[in-house]
Amino acid sequence: MRHGTVDADDSEPGDEPIVAGLRTLGRVAAPPHLAERVLTETGIVDRFASIDSPVGRVFVAWNRHGVSAVDRMDDGVTFATRFERELGRPVVEADALPPDLEQKVGARLRGEPARIRFDLRGRTRFEHAVLEKALEIPFGEVRPYSWIAREIGHPAAVRAVGTALGHNPIPLLIPCHRVVRADGHIGQYGLGGPAVKRSLLSYEGAEPDTLEALARSGLRYSGSDTTHVYCHPTCRHAKRVSETHRVWFSSARTAAAAGYRACKVCRPESIAA
Repeated sequence: MRHGTVDADDSEPGDEPIVAGLRTLGRVAAPPHLAERVLTETGIVDRFASIDSPVGRVFVAWNRHGVSAVDRMDDGVTFATRFERELGRPVVEADALPPDLEQKVGARLRGEPARIRFDLRGRTRFEHAVLEKALEIPFGEVRPYSWIAREIGHPAAVRAVGTALGHNPIPLLIPCHRVVRADGHIGQYGLGGPAVKRSLLSYEGAEPDTLEALARSGLRYSGSDTTHVYCHPTCRHAKRVSETHRVWFSSARTAAAAGYRACKVCRPESIAA
C-alpha cells in the first residue's frame, strides 16, 4: 500500500475495513443546505427572509458580513431578482432570520438600541460616510440633507448626499427616511415614496405635518428662552421645551443674532449659511 493513497489493488489483508469505510464515506451525501450555509458564511451567497415592519412586510438579506439589503416587494422571487441584479451575487430564501438578528432588527424598528452589522461592500467611501452619518440620527428625529453634507466634510455635496441616500440598500435599518429637505419638506424616499416616508416619520413621532407647516411658515429652528439654546425642531431637547418658553427662528444666523447658541447634540450650526 502506497503512503497517502487507498487503492483496492494494492491493499493488504488488514486494510479491508478501512478501505470499505472510506468508500462508504465517499458515497454519503452532504447534509441538506450545507453548501448553501458555507457559501452564506463566506459572503459569496446571501440569504433572505421576510419580517413585519411599520410599513408592512419587508424582505431582509444577510450574510456573514451583516445585513446586506432591505426592500418592500410582493414576493421573494421579485426580491431575489432585484437583489441579484443590483448587488451582483446570488441570494437564497430562508424560512426566517436567525433568531438573534430577528431580535435586533425588531428592536431597531421599535427605536430601541441594537447593534447590527451591515454589509456595504461595493459602496464608495463617500457613500459609506453618508450612510454611517444617517445612522446617527435618532429615532423620531430628522436632519436635512445639507446637515449630512456638512457633517461629513462635503458641504457643497448636498445633491450627492441625496443620491447616496436614494441608493441606500438597507433602508429602515439605515434610516434615510429621517433625512429631509433643508426647507422642512419631507422629500423623496426609495422604499415606497413620500407617503411611506411620511408614515414612518409619523410612526416614530416626528410629526411630518407639523414639520411641513413650519416649513411653509419659514421656521427652521426651535429655541428655549430659558437656556438660550436653539435646536432642530425634532431634537429631543427641543421637545422638552414648553410652548411658553419656545422661540422660533428662520435661520441659524437669526438665532445667533438673538444671543442663542447651537445645541451640541443636534448641531444645527452644521447647516448655518
